[in-house]
Amino acid sequence: MTKTVPGDIRHIPPEKHWAHFARSWKALKTYTYLGKETPYIDAGVVEETMPLRHDMRNAGGGIMVAPLCILAPEPYWRDDACVPAPVSMSYQIVDPAHDVTRLLVQRDVIHVGRQMGFSRSRIVDYHNHDRIIAVACGSGVSLGDVPPGFEPVDNPLDAVVDAPDMPSLRDAFGITADPGGGLAIAGVTPEIATPHATLHLGPIAIALEGAAMDAAACVAGGDAFQAESGTVLMVKPGTVGPFVATAAVVNPQGTRIAVEAQLADQGMAGRIVATASFVFHRLR
Repeated sequence: MTKTVPGDIRHIPPEKHWAHFARSWKALKTYTYLGKETPYIDAGVVEETMPLRHDMRNAGGGIMVAPLCILAPEPYWRDDACVPAPVSMSYQIVDPAHDVTRLLVQRDVIHVGRQMGFSRSRIVDYHNHDRIIAVACGSGVSLGDVPPGFEPVDNPLDAVVDAPDMPSLRDAFGITADPGGGLAIAGVTPEIATPHATLHLGPIAIALEGAAMDAAACVAGGDAFQAESGTVLMVKPGTVGPFVATAAVVNPQGTRIAVEAQLADQGMAGRIVATASFVFHRLR
């Protein structure tokens, strides 16, 4: 049975706004499944942190880009301040974090205006803050104001056991091979929806990077490569589905592989939801 998204928070009466947000936030698996803790929004959380598990690493044991998008979504514009939506998110990996077990985000809000916000972050080893794993920056928009009365949400993390044979993130989020090529997300469900009833940035990033890695593997003759950078641009809200992520390698020769990817909403005549660019370097 298909689960129905409860509705767009922007159309909820003010007195029901925060109850709707709490239901949406607790239903969303992007953060709870990956173990990401969000200060100010999650009750009792004071640090923006996340474990680094096997399913967040590539075949060489290095960190992937999509988990960084989920750990440190840009811009840093909290849901208790507005109805935020990301526009651009860019991540530069400087350390593959092979022996790192937990990450911490150090935030720097550059500017938040009435309609747009800009921020940057450093993602560091939780146990050694001098060890920089990646740097990030991005921008976003406010889709509307919120009423007063927000209270942090009691939102326990999922009990996911880290193991070498655990499901990949694409499998955990129901992302499958599309018969026409690329990767597919069947539709918007509460587990992968924003409070304003659109496809969440988490599955978008996982599908885009998955398609890019598949394309890079075809050129590299295997999966022995490490992401150096990834940039995601949110173009239109994903509202219907199915959503299909496709990717193409830009430069098949050389030690570095550049890949362009896009996610389209097939239920909206193929409208582009997001685009992304990734750079990988070969490990051998």
